[in-house]
Amino acid sequence: MDFEGIPGVGEKTAAALAQLDDPETALKRGDVLRLSSAPGITEGRAASIARAAIREQHGDPGRFLATSRARELYADTLSLLQQRTVTTYAKKRLETLFPSSKRSRIDEVRAFVEVATEREPTPEVLDALSAVEPLVNPRGVRVRDRCLATMDAETYASAKEAIPELSVEIVDDARRLGDLARGYATVIALDEEFAGVDIDGDVQVKPDALDNVVEIVPERTLSFFATNRERLQAAIRVHRAAGMKPPAGLDLDALEAGLARLNDDGTVKGDDELERLTAAANDLDAAVSMAENVANDCLREAIQARDVTIEGSDLLSLVEQGAGVDSLLSRELADEYDAAIEAARDHLVDSLSLDAGEEEVGRMIFGEEPTFPVGYQEQVVNRLREDLTVARDRRAARRKREVARELAGLTEAVDELVFASLELDVELAIARFVADFDCVMPELSGEGFAIEGGRSPLLDVSFEDVEPVDYAVSGVTLLSGVNSGGKTSTLDLCAVIVILAHMGLPVPAEHARVGLVEELHYHAKTQGTLDAGAFESTLRDFAGLVTGEAKKLVLVDELESITEPGASAKIIAGILEALDERDASGVFVSHLAGEIRDAADYTVAVDGIEAVGLVDGELVVNRSPQKNHLARSTPELIVEKLAAEGDATFYGRLLEKFEA
Repeated sequence: MDFEGIPGVGEKTAAALAQLDDPETALKRGDVLRLSSAPGITEGRAASIARAAIREQHGDPGRFLATSRARELYADTLSLLQQRTVTTYAKKRLETLFPSSKRSRIDEVRAFVEVATEREPTPEVLDALSAVEPLVNPRGVRVRDRCLATMDAETYASAKEAIPELSVEIVDDARRLGDLARGYATVIALDEEFAGVDIDGDVQVKPDALDNVVEIVPERTLSFFATNRERLQAAIRVHRAAGMKPPAGLDLDALEAGLARLNDDGTVKGDDELERLTAAANDLDAAVSMAENVANDCLREAIQARDVTIEGSDLLSLVEQGAGVDSLLSRELADEYDAAIEAARDHLVDSLSLDAGEEEVGRMIFGEEPTFPVGYQEQVVNRLREDLTVARDRRAARRKREVARELAGLTEAVDELVFASLELDVELAIARFVADFDCVMPELSGEGFAIEGGRSPLLDVSFEDVEPVDYAVSGVTLLSGVNSGGKTSTLDLCAVIVILAHMGLPVPAEHARVGLVEELHYHAKTQGTLDAGAFESTLRDFAGLVTGEAKKLVLVDELESITEPGASAKIIAGILEALDERDASGVFVSHLAGEIRDAADYTVAVDGIEAVGLVDGELVVNRSPQKNHLARSTPELIVEKLAAEGDATFYGRLLEKFEA
C-alpha cells in the first residue's frame, strides 16, 4: 500500500506506518490505537490519518464542516457518542466517524449502524468490556540458556533479525562450537556442515531453525499469551456475555485452558512432574542438610542410650592402631549407625519426592563408612543437582514447546477475538446513543431537510424535558421569533441532524429527511458590531458561499449584529438573493425578517417561532416554527398584554405601530 498516497502522510509518517504489523488492515478498520503505536505517531495524529485514509478510499474532499461552528457541533455530538464507550479503543475509533458528502461512505456507516443497533448493552457485557484492551507484543524477552551459532555472516544477520530473543554467535569451527556448549545449556547450530560432529554438551544442528521459531524459542509465543492473558480472558467473557461467535477455528474453551497453563512470566504451570523436579532442584541443599540432622540426631540418641565398655587391653590396642570414634562406632554401634543413615536417606528421598533413578543417586549422598557427626558427599550432591536440573530443564523445554505449538496457531484468531470485542464497544456506544436520544435513521433525499419531533441532545436540560420541534426547509428561509424563543436552539438542532445524517448515523427525531450536501456553513451569532476590518472579512466569507460548484447548506444566526440594522437588512437580502439563484438551502435567523423581506427582490420565505403569551413574566412559546409566518417580537407581546390589562388608549396606540 502506498501510504504516501494518503493525504497528509509524508515520507517519515509512511515509514513509521510500515513498521506496524499489517498497517493496511489497521487503516481500513480505523484502528486508531494500533496506528498510534507506530513510532512518533500520537493518538490524535493516528485518528487524522485514519480519517484521511477513509476519505481517500471514498473520494471525499473533507470540506463538509466548512465553519468553526459546524466543527464545534460535530465535536459536541461526537463527545456524546464517546461518553457511551467503555474502552479507550472505542473512544478513539469513533473519531473515524465524520460527516461526509459521499453516499458510499454514508451507506458504509449506515450498514454498520444497522448491526450496532441490534446489540444489547447489558451490564454483564459492559463489565466484561472494561478489561478489554488491544493486544500488545511483549518487549525485552530474552532467553539466556541457549544460543544460535553459524559460520555464515549472512545467516548471522538473518538470525539476529528473526530471533532477537537469543544470542547469535559466529563460530569458525567445531572447537569454537564446543566452547559455546560449555557456556550454554543448548547450542543450536544453523549450518549443515556441523551435522555428525561429535561435541560435548547439548548441540543441535538445525539448518531450518529460522523457519521454526516456535520450536527454537517457544518463549516468544508463551510471553505473548501470558502478557495478554487478562485481555484475552476479558474478550472471552465479552463473547460469551454477548452471545457472539468466536473467530473461525477458535475454541474459547481450548484458549481458556491454554491460558490457564501459563504463569505471569510465560512459564508453564499445571505439570505435576515439572513442579516436582523444580521443587527438588530448588530444595536439594536444604533437604540434604535436614537429612544430615536426622542422621546425627538418631545416632546421638543411640549413643546416649548405650553403655559402652572397653577393656583396657582393647583400648590400648585401638590407641596404638590410631583408631578414633569412627572405629568405636563401627565396632560397638554398627547397627545403630546403619539405621541412622537409612533414616537420613529416607528423609531425603521423601522430602524431595525422588523417583527410582534419582533415589539411587540420592541414597549415595550418605556413605557406608561410620563417622560422627555424620556428613554427606558433596560430589554426589552435585551429581544429583545436575540430574534434577537437566531433567527439569528438558521437561520445561518440552512442555514449553507443546503449549507454544497449541497457542501459536491461535495468534491471528485471538487478534480477531479482541478486535471484535473492541468493535462491539463501538457498536454498543452507538446503540446506547440511539436509545438515549430516541434516534431514527433519516431518509436521505430531496433538498434541505424536514424534521418531525426533533429534540436537541445538546441542551442543558434533561433530554426528556426537551420540547420536540417540527421544522422543514427547502430553499433559503428566514426564521423569525421572540427573544429566548429557541431560534438558536432550533438552528443547532437542524445542524446536528444534518451532521449526524451525513455521518451515516441515526438522528434524534421521530422522523427526518435530509438532502445530501457537500458543505455545511453554520455562522454563529457575532458578539457586538464588528469594526470595519472584521466587517469586510465577514462579507468576504459570505461571498465565498455564492461561488463554486459545491452544494451547500447555510445556517446563519442573527447576521444583522455585524453592523447597523438598516445596512444589515440590505446586505442579508442580497446574500439571500445570491443563494436563491444557486438553488441553495439555508436558514437565516433574524429579528429583521420583515425588513429583509422588503429589501429582497424576490419573495423570501419567512417562518416564525411564535410566543403564544406571557405567564408570570415568562414567555410561553410554540417551539416548532410556523411556516410562512412572521413571528411577533417580545415588545409587541408585552404591549398587547398591557393594552388588554390597562390604558387601552395609550397602549393601543403603541400596538397600532406594530401592526402598521
